[in-house]
Amino acid sequence: MRNPYWQGPVSSNFDGLRFFNPDEPETDRSLRQVLRWQWDRKAAKWPKRVPVTPVMPARSFPGLRVTVVGHVTTLVQAAGLNVLTDPVWSDRVSPVRFAGPKRVTAPGIRFHDLPKIDAVLLSHNHYDHLDVATLKRLHQRDAPLMVTPLGNDTILRRHIPGVRTAVGDWWSRFGIGPDAEVHIVPANHWSSRSLRDRRMALWGGFVLRTPAGSVYFAGDTGYGSGAAFRAIGERLGGCDLALIPIGAYDPRWFMSAQHCDPDEAVRIMMDVGARKAVGIHWGTFALTDEPRDEPPQRLRAALAAHGIDPARFEVGHPGTAVDA
Repeated sequence: MRNPYWQGPVSSNFDGLRFFNPDEPETDRSLRQVLRWQWDRKAAKWPKRVPVTPVMPARSFPGLRVTVVGHVTTLVQAAGLNVLTDPVWSDRVSPVRFAGPKRVTAPGIRFHDLPKIDAVLLSHNHYDHLDVATLKRLHQRDAPLMVTPLGNDTILRRHIPGVRTAVGDWWSRFGIGPDAEVHIVPANHWSSRSLRDRRMALWGGFVLRTPAGSVYFAGDTGYGSGAAFRAIGERLGGCDLALIPIGAYDPRWFMSAQHCDPDEAVRIMMDVGARKAVGIHWGTFALTDEPRDEPPQRLRAALAAHGIDPARFEVGHPGTAVDA
């Protein structure tokens, strides 16, 4: 078998065909496990629609501000730079437009209200993170630099001729503006666009450093041993603001290796040394079994259990703007 996205030497996270999470719990799930989940599934019923009042962001912001769009999509504005994380403005996240998880919340920023986008941070190739339709619109409008882990550039070039990319392994560093840089950092996750390409493109998170402050974007990740997050804090120092997933965690026996729960999100915040955090990856697409309103409730309980001021870790509702 040949990897269609990346050909490179064996490394600490690549076996010559597939990427992996070194010394962390296995993310692969067998067909039998998938069927067990579906057969025993007790998925909570979500509302079909939750009202959202979209906001109009500034064209440029001299400080550090994050505005939540929904799911893991945020607009990061720092020292005049405009950066999007895993942008998804489509109604569904799926290989096809007529099926798959459908938006419950409208985007917190209308697409046509976005300022000019300088860069996009793409964490991995799952459909709820790498949305080709949205990326095409962004390329046609602004031609932003798309920063992503190894192999995902192949997908981008296949669908978006002329796309600008910066591609690297974990711990790669790229300049993206005057005195601004982004680092690709580890995450405990996996990748696939089909049944035949599991873990053939790399996944990761990012640390964005600017004169106005620094932002950690976790992408999708399980907590595992916590080693990845401690390493991020040790190698890159603490950050001003962290964007950390708090949803899509149930059932734990199936999801824990790939998606953290709210208590683990709090531990990630502490491990990376974040002054403040915003909870993302919840409430927009019904991907797993927990009730829609459970992640914020469990986040509040986790903060109380750790003795952390709840103002340090805000729940990211669409349209929420957080300054650091």
